Amino acid sequence: MNDRLRKQWSDPLLTALTVLLVIMLFVAAPLQASGIIFFQAFELVFALVLVAGAFVMSGSRTAVFAMVISLAMATVGAVFRIRSPSGLDIKLFAGAWLVMGITMGWVVSGAVFAPGRITYHRIMGAVLLYLTIAVTFVPIFAFVGSMLPNAFSGLPMQDTPALASNLIYFSFVTLTTTGYGDVFPLHPIARSLCNLEAIIGQLYPATLLARLVTLEMAHRG
Repeated sequence: MNDRLRKQWSDPLLTALTVLLVIMLFVAAPLQASGIIFFQAFELVFALVLVAGAFVMSGSRTAVFAMVISLAMATVGAVFRIRSPSGLDIKLFAGAWLVMGITMGWVVSGAVFAPGRITYHRIMGAVLLYLTIAVTFVPIFAFVGSMLPNAFSGLPMQDTPALASNLIYFSFVTLTTTGYGDVFPLHPIARSLCNLEAIIGQLYPATLLARLVTLEMAHRG
């Protein structure tokens, strides 16, 4: 039953999760940063969908367990934020999103680069994987910024609704090597991480295109 469910819904889930992640990154996060607290609930809904999606696409209990752990960490962080906001909240949320990002990257890459025909859904999955790379660097930057004072210029590590949106913005600016100059790394570790993300952002499209073409040619052959 699990294999049948995975074969039927694995590819469509790639498109569905891509749409949800785009909404979270480019709609919900900015509105939350603007003070509309209602959109904080979207993160919980998205996390629950990710848990279900990871199970359907991979069938791996390890992936589901990692997702549940990250969801529990995010829930504890939310409770601490309501009771007494502190730096611990940032670390809990960062840890939750790091685990979730790594797990999603593993699950999605397995579905996108699996043998077989390259479909529209798998191309959307490749977009999802690219977005996941940026999301995974967000908690890493949060850890560095919270542990190393003044690691970034123009990016204060204060537990506010705007923090997630600011980190997302900085991660995508780095991944795409846009470099507006309003936020930049100062600490050597922060600079090294930015270099790594920028290199991944440049190599990913070329590697992705070559891999997808190879899979399609193998399928036709």
